[in-house]
Amino acid sequence: MGHTDGGEAPHEHTDGIARAKLGQKVFVDGPHVTPLAVLEDSRCPAKVQCVWAGRVKLSVRIHLGSRDEDREVILRQPVHVADGSFELVEVAPAKTTEAVIPPGNYRFGFRFMGGL
Repeated sequence: MGHTDGGEAPHEHTDGIARAKLGQKVFVDGPHVTPLAVLEDSRCPAKVQCVWAGRVKLSVRIHLGSRDEDREVILRQPVHVADGSFELVEVAPAKTTEAVIPPGNYRFGFRFMGGL
């Protein structure tokens, strides 16, 4: 796949969230980010009542122009990056009690809020 003039750019997003799968580099309104590995997915399965909602911890590579930085991010916990705040804001698919999610099926949504 290549870029086409006048068409939609790859990974373009209209809701402020850039989405990617594992190993896919995506532009997040400032830095580029590549999700590397799911380190933890302890989310409460859908349709199950849990005492703790659980969390998702993800290893990512943040590309900051002249250098790359590997970080661990946790769902809905912003981290300081460059001149702003970077956050993993969504993880799909929802967890179920029936099966483990294959790594290739995950999709991650990221948001970057630049400094003032």
